[in-house]
Amino acid sequence: MPTRILPAVGDADAVRSVTTLLSQLPDAEPVAPVVDSTQLIDTLARLAAESVDELPEVVVVHERIGPVPALELIREVALRFPAVGVILVTSDASPGLFQAAMDYGARGLVALPLHYDELATRVQAVAQWSTGVRRHLGGAVEVFTGVGGTVVTVSGAKGGVGTTVVAVQLALAAQASGRPTAVLDMDLQTGDIASYLDVQFRRSVVDLAGISDISPRVLADAVFRHDSGLALLLAPGEGERGEEVTDRAARQIVSALRARYEVVIVDCGAQLSGAGAAIVEMADTSLLVTTPDVIAVRGAKRAVRMWDRLQVRKAEETMVVVNRHSRGTEIQPSLIRQITGTALAATAIPAHFKELQGVVDAGRLHELDAKSTVKQALWTLAGELGLVKAAAVDRRGGRGAVSFRRRKEIGG
Repeated sequence: MPTRILPAVGDADAVRSVTTLLSQLPDAEPVAPVVDSTQLIDTLARLAAESVDELPEVVVVHERIGPVPALELIREVALRFPAVGVILVTSDASPGLFQAAMDYGARGLVALPLHYDELATRVQAVAQWSTGVRRHLGGAVEVFTGVGGTVVTVSGAKGGVGTTVVAVQLALAAQASGRPTAVLDMDLQTGDIASYLDVQFRRSVVDLAGISDISPRVLADAVFRHDSGLALLLAPGEGERGEEVTDRAARQIVSALRARYEVVIVDCGAQLSGAGAAIVEMADTSLLVTTPDVIAVRGAKRAVRMWDRLQVRKAEETMVVVNRHSRGTEIQPSLIRQITGTALAATAIPAHFKELQGVVDAGRLHELDAKSTVKQALWTLAGELGLVKAAAVDRRGGRGAVSFRRRKEIGG
């Protein structure tokens, strides 16, 4: 039986050399190469949706693939398609990189420039491993068939601007429209999503921080299933444990969530940790919540500048959401957009805290009255961001989904 090999190579010259050499291997059946990480995951997901047997035995990932770095891409493939063997092609064949590639889920490493004998030996070994896995597991191979969910981060210009309320209501809107939705509380020291939703929990995001391979079952054990249908991955009860969540762990956790859910809402709070920065960088849409007062707007401007200095996200790739807005405030949304240099959500959230006070105090934010102007605005914002299915967008809300998906290439 021929070995199906899928090359993932972004560089045009490398594509030619890799595909030419692969076509010369005995019993090899190279398929059309993919040129970036998104195309690779989408191709594998489409094949897996038909049957696990349709998946290639071997995927060859070039070190310069993008926009997702090569090692992160290997981890995602290994997580979502465990019967596919991945080979990393790299100019760095050091023991350190070899160990890192194995830790991320690769089954082999081949050094550049490519040599026929080395490539043939590695492809044969990985193909045999893949065939053995499929034969051993039969139809029990569990595969993430989704093409990857939308990740939205919600950060605060400062504490107390309503970040968690915005995050939870956006998630509830997406879930109510029929899109499986997860909420990740990355406000690791002071996260309050559990309090807002009256949740008693034992496991938190910290329980996943030290796991190198987050399988579907491991993820399911850590997630709390709320009565609203939301999947909650909560901040630890002991805030000091938040330091255990590194930027690497954060990327892995978000990748696992986006592989399992159509929408992932991340509450990042007002403090930017290394883990939070990693998630803001990889998010499809990043929201920055502010209130229309001098202190909060200064905080928003400071956050935007810091993200830019740290190369986390550019100002134009960030969307500011104005909370507690009223016509009588001196600082209006247009001025905030001018000050911060960011995009601005068309939907502003009105200043009607009395509508929220009862459900917030009771820990029943999910039971906020549908007639609430705050809820209507937040669910309209969800429609504006494209988080809800078109048929579920409130008639009062905008029909045009706004997309700020990242285009920035991140080197492998």
